[in-house]
Amino acid sequence: MVRHLTGNTNEKIIEHLIDFDQLQDFSLEERIDDVYCALGTTMKKAGNKDAFRKVDLEYVVTLARRAKELGAHRFLVVSAMGAEPKSMFYYNRIKGKMEKAVSKLGIETTVIVRPSLLLGERNEKRFAEEVSAVFMRILRPFIPKKYRAVAAEKVAGSMYHMALTATPGLHILESKEIEDIE
Repeated sequence: MVRHLTGNTNEKIIEHLIDFDQLQDFSLEERIDDVYCALGTTMKKAGNKDAFRKVDLEYVVTLARRAKELGAHRFLVVSAMGAEPKSMFYYNRIKGKMEKAVSKLGIETTVIVRPSLLLGERNEKRFAEEVSAVFMRILRPFIPKKYRAVAAEKVAGSMYHMALTATPGLHILESKEIEDIE
């Protein structure tokens, strides 16, 4: 289930272009095992808190619920370092509420990855993130592992690794654990 087709040609991967506002109506004929969710936005792009909440909380929880209904055994989701339902920071509060809701759905295996700053190519420019990324790269040897920026490819790789190896239950990976997965 994707918002935009990626052009992936792997015969084992089937992309379904969906409207997240109609996710509850989505159905599949194929068997579903794993769902990877990297859905998220920024406050700037969303435009307001309600729109941000809709994408980062409601869409993600609806996707997880629908994945379970369709028979998925594993749900793997990108969250954020510092996610906490009672955080004083709105972004972290929404991510924390998402994690709490997803973890209560009873999916056989749930993996939540909480990277620090994500490094990688983006279609949009985020000035503050670009500046932070430069400093994070320069200061990397001096930054404790749990706060280091993480390459998006490393996050994806850790999610794939967990899909193959995680035992049933809830697993939360912080930046340090993400980095340590080979």
